[in-house]
Amino acid sequence: MKKEKTILIVDDIEINRDILAEIFKEDYDIIKACDGAEAIEIINSNEDISAVLLDLLMPGINGLGVLKEMNRSKKIENIPVFLITAENSKEMLSEGYDLGAVDVITKPFMAHFLKCRIGNIIELYSHRNELEHIVEKQIERLNRFNKSMVETLATLIEFRDCESGEHVKRICGLTKILMKKVSDMYPEYHLSKSEIDKIVTSSILHDVGKISTPDSILNKPGRLTAEEFEIMKQHTVKGCEILQNIPNIMDEGIYNYSYDICRHHHERWDGRGYPDGLSGDDISIWAQVVSIVDVYDALTSERVYKKAFSHDTAVEMIKNNECGVFNPKILKAFEAVVDTIKKREY
Repeated sequence: MKKEKTILIVDDIEINRDILAEIFKEDYDIIKACDGAEAIEIINSNEDISAVLLDLLMPGINGLGVLKEMNRSKKIENIPVFLITAENSKEMLSEGYDLGAVDVITKPFMAHFLKCRIGNIIELYSHRNELEHIVEKQIERLNRFNKSMVETLATLIEFRDCESGEHVKRICGLTKILMKKVSDMYPEYHLSKSEIDKIVTSSILHDVGKISTPDSILNKPGRLTAEEFEIMKQHTVKGCEILQNIPNIMDEGIYNYSYDICRHHHERWDGRGYPDGLSGDDISIWAQVVSIVDVYDALTSERVYKKAFSHDTAVEMIKNNECGVFNPKILKAFEAVVDTIKKREY
């Protein structure tokens, strides 16, 4: 009969494996491995392991090697590892703890003591993993709610501007591609996957302030006058005013990214943008990314006041600073994904 939890015993000495198996066989399913290589293969292929009893001193891949692999695969985060040793090597034990081992089992084995000690930690990890799973599900539901709410806000723009509905969808896809490339090329920005996901969601609201822009300006077929352009520029500030009225029903991270992108996606690297005249790295990296993809989409889309430029022409115009000056790093990342963008693989 299969038991609820499984223990992996790793030791190059058969009698040690058998003694430990005998101690735990009534309460756990037992898997045995005679060396580090076999242990790694079992750990990477088995999702049901509740604990690992790991000998430190083995030929080939020793216990520390197994721990290093578990760190690489992140298995160490959810599986408690107990080091088996008859040695008093403080250096190896210290490194074992640094690599995530939770306790040490010394030989000779004391059956009742081991069962209580290891059983308690297995239960602790089990409850913790279950709690983390519940939290992940709650976060997933919250993220779906946030995205739905953001998309609902963005849809409001469609009633004012017939172009913005598809525009915001394209901006979302383009932002995702470019943010991932920036993260890959420039790790110094420390952009995690969860942050990128929030930035992509937040990019949808970059033009939400256009709700307040008069129709006569928003859909004017000709060139805007200086006075009209000043009113148009206010959509960045007006968008932030709209967002300020809803912070308590939006994820804090998404709210902060949305606010910053909404206000600063028209700022430029040389300080000649609006509304705050920011320059260089005073402009957040996410606002810079949305800025360049917003320009690209505007160039390649037909608008009431212009025909669409081709992909190649738009790329050259951006590279030549014909639409404002951009961060050289962002430009390099943009150039690296232009083929993907051209194929509309987003």
